[in-house]
Amino acid sequence: MSGQEVFLVTGASKGLGKSIAQQLAKQGYTVIGLARDSQELSDLDNQLKSLDSKSQSIICDLANQTQVREVAQEIIHRFPAIHGIIHNAGIIGPIGSMFSVEELSWNKAISVNLLSVQLLTQILYPAMVNAQRCRVTTISSGAAINSLESWSAYCTSKAGLDMWTRCLADEGSARGISAISVAPGIVDTDMQANIRSSAKADFPMVDRFVKFFENGDLVSPDDVASSLLNLITSHTMQQSGSRFDVRDL
Repeated sequence: MSGQEVFLVTGASKGLGKSIAQQLAKQGYTVIGLARDSQELSDLDNQLKSLDSKSQSIICDLANQTQVREVAQEIIHRFPAIHGIIHNAGIIGPIGSMFSVEELSWNKAISVNLLSVQLLTQILYPAMVNAQRCRVTTISSGAAINSLESWSAYCTSKAGLDMWTRCLADEGSARGISAISVAPGIVDTDMQANIRSSAKADFPMVDRFVKFFENGDLVSPDDVASSLLNLITSHTMQQSGSRFDVRDL
């Protein structure tokens, strides 16, 4: 495939986002990887550029709306056509009773997991239209359809993201934009490690997630990315608006 097709991946410095970014680049796509500043992001930048000189990673804290706006404007200046977006970035916290968690932490989860998705997409819209065919994939969760005690911010933001995806599928169809959501299963990432480290008083179901790890139920990010890659790059307009589960692919 030609490196002329451009895909943007958020949360690209580690976990599933990193695996998706790497595998897209290896398939010949130009990849823009967004994440907060870290050594992992710098390493990803070197890896991407070694595969395609136009690919790059860009520092962006999705909790900072001013920075999101600036980065999005920078992207459409450098890349006038964007053929795909993978909205992967997400945070699990705060874990705790919805009656006692800190307001700022709860709001930050909504901002990163949902509000930044709308803001980033809205600014990138001209480049998505310029591509004539743009495929958007949002990374969902079982928490989007099943409430979990102590995960109110995460469940709410993921449920909102699923509906946002359906709205984009409806409103983007006339301009060649499709959108799907994908539940990736239980992936072996830092997020899972954070969940397992929760105090039982904050998260009564923590033992269940410890057992997932101990029983070897977690799937590697590379394996999940491999399962998703064809759907991310080739899903059809007829599939737009659908929600997929990686375990069914």
